[in-house]
Amino acid sequence: MARQQHWALPQELRPDPDKLSYDFDAAARSVVLLRADVPEDAYTAETLGTDRLGNGAIVEIAGRNVVLTMGYLVAEAANIWITTHSGRIVSGHALAYDYASGFGLVQPLGPLDAGPLARASATPLQVGDALCVLAHGGLPHALATTLVARREFAGYWEYLIDDALFVAPHHPLWGGTALLDAAGRLVALGSLLVQQTVDDERHEANMFVPLDVVEPLLPELAAHGTRDAAPRPWLGMYSTENNGRVVVAGVLAKAPAHRAGVEPGDTLLEVAGTPVESLAQFYRTLWAQGDAGVRVGLLVQRGGAQKLIEVHTAMREQFLRTPVVH
Repeated sequence: MARQQHWALPQELRPDPDKLSYDFDAAARSVVLLRADVPEDAYTAETLGTDRLGNGAIVEIAGRNVVLTMGYLVAEAANIWITTHSGRIVSGHALAYDYASGFGLVQPLGPLDAGPLARASATPLQVGDALCVLAHGGLPHALATTLVARREFAGYWEYLIDDALFVAPHHPLWGGTALLDAAGRLVALGSLLVQQTVDDERHEANMFVPLDVVEPLLPELAAHGTRDAAPRPWLGMYSTENNGRVVVAGVLAKAPAHRAGVEPGDTLLEVAGTPVESLAQFYRTLWAQGDAGVRVGLLVQRGGAQKLIEVHTAMREQFLRTPVVH
């Protein structure tokens, strides 16, 4: 069962609560620890593991308090445990996982001993702004950090954020951490550890997903477990950029790309007749072809030959255990 963590950030990396314009202790109480138990036969078990640990922020949606987190932490979870700031353990269940934005919602099945964090748009933030990263555990797990970049982010798992936030120094337990602005409002959640160039030097940074991409959808996600819009077409493959070309790095078993005959190592030349120029442009062109289920032609380079492969796309949700809304 989930326990409080015993590591601590160095004193010099933590924020000074006396210099903040908001009640740090109250904000810290609104960040919880999540542990999810995922069956070994789950579709995401091989890539994301079966025992997942991360953070979440208590937020208020349509009059009730739920935990907002990154969806990969709770996707296909059979059991979820929430550890509050006081150390009390409450069970929960996955309420929603929005694949397009990457956010997830968890419904606690008991009181969480804390109120919700106020939320705000990340749009006003500028590079150089001082921010605070909160993980479960209070000040020893809090990080004073700086926004070092904001840019498009394309993930190899068919994921795209138009305006991701990058902060440094980075937090070591970044998954689901809360990014607070100068007023102590939640503006983004932590997703990844990446390499980011700052002043021509490479640094480790956290990529945060701004709440702006999901904020308008939160009421319907809480009510229905998914967004009302038709799902995007999904191929079920991992792709990377390599020397200016987009290459298939992996293909998920039984997914549309696998069934159609796409293979790891294939170089993507065209999608639906449009030349592939970057990973982000590949995704945008794919998603522009229609809703999930549309047939899409992929022109690939395999060895010394080109091959046109027609892929019957699908809904990603069909391959995963979906949350049950209570």
